[in-house]
Amino acid sequence: MAAMSSNPQSTKAISPGYAANMTGVAAVDRALSIVKTLEKARRPLTLTEIAEATELYPSTVLRLMASLEKSTLVVRHRDQRYGLGPLAFLVGKAYEATTRMERQLLPVMAELVRQGAESPSFHVRSDAGNRLCLLRLDSNHPTVDRVRAGDRLPIDRGAAGKVLLADGARIEDAHDDYARLRVSLGERDPSCAAIAGPVFGPGDELMGSLSLSGPMERFHEEALEAMKPLLLHACREATNALGGEWAR
Repeated sequence: MAAMSSNPQSTKAISPGYAANMTGVAAVDRALSIVKTLEKARRPLTLTEIAEATELYPSTVLRLMASLEKSTLVVRHRDQRYGLGPLAFLVGKAYEATTRMERQLLPVMAELVRQGAESPSFHVRSDAGNRLCLLRLDSNHPTVDRVRAGDRLPIDRGAAGKVLLADGARIEDAHDDYARLRVSLGERDPSCAAIAGPVFGPGDELMGSLSLSGPMERFHEEALEAMKPLLLHACREATNALGGEWAR
């Protein structure tokens, strides 16, 4: 007697509806991989370039493009290259309006610059392996690092990524705030360093990571000790602005 499969969703057990649903999910994943490729490229791409970057067949890319163009998430230019369309812009503006992050956080970041701090950036988790620089201001120092809003960076390297991975290190002891900070020295870029702390929203949700970054030579021990209280105060202000609570 043949042994029964231990997988509840064996080939014979999969219903037509279940199979159709799984196909639909796969199609969405592939379509989103095209959108992410165009966002990362920051320029229109040919069908061949998109297929190579996404590792999809050109015929598959072309089929998905029909839906993406119909929704205006992607547009096709006269030279037959594809770029992000009006819907991408509207989604971005809607996200900005929903989260209020730019309006609430830029004044906090601008105050850090006014106080002579290193360049402030605000990072959010992008996916399992990456973080996204959502907001950035350059410091008043003559030299700065090259992080820009919209940059996607590895989440496992750099102070901001460490904060996101630690989920903000929500320490109950209000006197141990410094334990929430993370420092990186030359991890992502050998010539740069950073210090970062968490920013919370309602319900203790970690909204993102606020960091100060710049050339390595300006992150000596004395400078780091001077940055810590400035950054902690900014993290508290940002948390309050987003409706969160810094300490219980």
